[in-house]
Amino acid sequence: MSQNVSPNPTYDVIILGASGFTGKYVIREALKFLNVPSSPLKSLAIAGRNSSKLFQALQWAAHPKPPPQIPILTADTTDPSSLRHLASQAKIILNCVGPFRLYGEPVVEACADSGCDYLDICGEPEFMERMEVKYHDKAVDMGSLIVSACGFDSVPAELGLMFNSRQWLPPAVPNQVEAYLSLESDKRIVGNFATYESAVLGVANADKLQELRRSRPKRPRPAIPGPRPPKGPLLDHLKEVGVWAVKLPSADAIVVRRTLSCLAENPGGLPGVNESTEQIERREAFWSTIKPAHFGVKIASKSLLGVIRFITVGVFIGLFGKTGIGRWLLLKFPSLFSLGWFRKKGPTEEEVASATFKMWFVGQGFSDDSLALQGNRKPDTEIITRVMGPEIGYLTTPIILVQCALILLKERDNLPKGGVFPPGIVFGATDLQDRLQQNGISFDVISKNTI
Repeated sequence: MSQNVSPNPTYDVIILGASGFTGKYVIREALKFLNVPSSPLKSLAIAGRNSSKLFQALQWAAHPKPPPQIPILTADTTDPSSLRHLASQAKIILNCVGPFRLYGEPVVEACADSGCDYLDICGEPEFMERMEVKYHDKAVDMGSLIVSACGFDSVPAELGLMFNSRQWLPPAVPNQVEAYLSLESDKRIVGNFATYESAVLGVANADKLQELRRSRPKRPRPAIPGPRPPKGPLLDHLKEVGVWAVKLPSADAIVVRRTLSCLAENPGGLPGVNESTEQIERREAFWSTIKPAHFGVKIASKSLLGVIRFITVGVFIGLFGKTGIGRWLLLKFPSLFSLGWFRKKGPTEEEVASATFKMWFVGQGFSDDSLALQGNRKPDTEIITRVMGPEIGYLTTPIILVQCALILLKERDNLPKGGVFPPGIVFGATDLQDRLQQNGISFDVISKNTI
């Protein structure tokens, strides 16, 4: 396969699955940076199975301007040769074809074989960890950087934790950071059907993820000061921001743990393929400010009734997702079983435009790291930070994915040669947070208190 590596790829970026719900928003976001003087994105193509649908997506994304002259390429996830040809033409493939459990691996394989970089918007832990097991070594050899979860799953969680961590100035140290995610809208909140399908399939394949983890060598765990925090109640009331919350079994906590494990193995971060001495110092200085903590995510609502609704949907997916007939019912009638949160045709443009998210990071720890060594001493300090932005699936996700791609294009020498990694360890020390802030996703310190 190494013969397929192209020294001069035709396109900087190819968006695969560009005619899908999320794909067309990714096109729209990418067009903002195409051939702009300060942008490294000089050539772009879109790809998928149906060229007429791709052209319609391009028209939609360019509106009200006429569609630009962007190549429309044919590729199918069931045709490996078409994917290898695609990967041979691109510096980066942005993969928007989900669920990734069903359609993602052939694209990862093609990129790893071709030395092409790969970013996706996956939020499926089993897929991400399986890709790491199967393709990491090949990706390192071929110089292909493969990074999943470059959307709302899981960059706000990764950068949000790091932002909170950097507020703990020595000798203070965090012990636990709990993220509270609140989705808000003037209209109704409607999610992407592929996200719902991924959750259903995740329940169906939960055993495979555990089996995969048992088969792998244990990774080093980060050293977190102080005792492990207690589990806490099922229902949580965060009085400081006025929300009720319940634990969310999302990919975010898993992806963050993978980044913290990478950091335990590489305390100075991952070396770049061709870094300057100045860049090495900058990278190591950044990672020296990141302090690991126990991390979890909760879904939050201003009303107790909203949280009960979350629990009800979770119970439906958890119970019905374990059997074939149950999964058929869940996927056949998504609006019914999700209590209106998901539907096959997705949200309207008005519903997307009116939605926002807020993600609070409540960090608890010690004002002095020496206190953490004193047996079962409880944390005495709390720092609350917040990440806030537009609708998560169609606005925030494309913003993040495109900014990650722009960083890859501009700073490739400062990033690892290749391998399969979570986004935090790859992009944490870059200017990704600054870029997101310039594009509508804010990072704020809310409070610092003594407990």
